[in-house]
Amino acid sequence: MSRIGLKVIEIPAGVEVNVDDNNTVTVKGPKGELTRTISSVMEVNVEGNEITVARPNDEKENRSLHGTSRSLIANMVEGVSKGFQKELEIIGVGYRAQMQGNKLVINAGYSHPVEIEVEENMEFEVPKNTEIIVKGIDKERVGAVAANIRAIRSPEPYKGKGIRYKSEYVRRKEGKTAK
Repeated sequence: MSRIGLKVIEIPAGVEVNVDDNNTVTVKGPKGELTRTISSVMEVNVEGNEITVARPNDEKENRSLHGTSRSLIANMVEGVSKGFQKELEIIGVGYRAQMQGNKLVINAGYSHPVEIEVEENMEFEVPKNTEIIVKGIDKERVGAVAANIRAIRSPEPYKGKGIRYKSEYVRRKEGKTAK
């Protein structure tokens, strides 16, 4: 029994959901439009302002797809209505970020600044030169872009310098000691 797969997805006001014959779910909302093809085995029903996902039988593969399919659709609905965001912070002397037009420019201790282009349906905010906020409607893309930014200079364990998520805890190590 999939507890997540059995939950009903509520459709908020202003969001429109369509499912075609190929199990392609299209969700339109105030922030944009998302499309994803769900496994053809799953049965997606839209009734009124509720979406339900049903599986044909209790085979292992179908049980695993049930909860996943429901979560993907729920994330699409939440993305086009509220959106998603990841917050990153930069720690280190001389490490900073800034927006230059539609590019995010990060100085992270390399001989050159690292430039990142803004993707479609994505947005970067730099409230301070040591903070970056990645916003978007697709949860998967927001997380991937934030992870790519973090990978530019991952936090190191001795001084804690680098780019990290806002709530991330970096375990610190003790340095060498003289005899």
